[in-house]
Amino acid sequence: MDGTISMLAPIAKRLAGKVALITGGASGIGESTARLFAEHSAKVIIADIQDELGFSICQDKSTHGAISYVHCDVTSESDVQNAINTVLSKHGKLDIMFSNAGCLAQADANILAFDPEEYKKVFDVNVWGSMLVAKHAAKVMIPEKKGTIIFTASSVTQSQGMGSHTYTVSKHALGIRVNCISPFVVATPMCLKWLGMDKKERCEEIVSTAANLKGVVLEATDVAEAALFLGSEESKYVSGFNLVVDGGFSVTNIALPETIRKLFN
Repeated sequence: MDGTISMLAPIAKRLAGKVALITGGASGIGESTARLFAEHSAKVIIADIQDELGFSICQDKSTHGAISYVHCDVTSESDVQNAINTVLSKHGKLDIMFSNAGCLAQADANILAFDPEEYKKVFDVNVWGSMLVAKHAAKVMIPEKKGTIIFTASSVTQSQGMGSHTYTVSKHALGIRVNCISPFVVATPMCLKWLGMDKKERCEEIVSTAANLKGVVLEATDVAEAALFLGSEESKYVSGFNLVVDGGFSVTNIALPETIRKLFN
């Protein structure tokens, strides 16, 4: 076997020996990431408020017992701390913290229809929850001087889009890498509910029509692959990076809601 062939061979078990905690891991991007991490030999704990879905993933024989579940509302500091403590009690360390839990605002919200309760909910989950996760993960990682923290942001951080997804993160200490992933629209259960649709295929059809990159559809597994890269040693010198997975949509700077409205007019 020559050197070229061996270099092209698939990289297996990229997270062997790693322990990962994924918030919002019971469905959508979080679930896909948990399964992919497990395939690459990581020990994974998914933290979510969807208990039934979370436990069903753990019981799935395809995960080979590599995934466990803990109930966690990221807006509750005691829940976040308990999730971290569960990881430490079960596995003795935390290598990868994937802060993926999030919620969406109303698609057509404007300043005249401003809803203070919705505003608070979105900020509590997307901003406050992310900061709590970063805080308690950093407490574990700083003494070890290693670890990686990944946030799910959104392509709306790069261009005009479907709404506000506020993202804030600080780099805490030497050796701890902090990055985020900004995906385009993925037809997850949360997205389908937000768009008022019940068919994944219809959502993908509409999104693909509005997308910049044609002929392919962004899947939750694509975002999981990005998280795998940022969580593995292959990105050991990558920090403070926003990995935009949007098929070049942000470079067109087109408002997705306007595009979608045109499709129905």
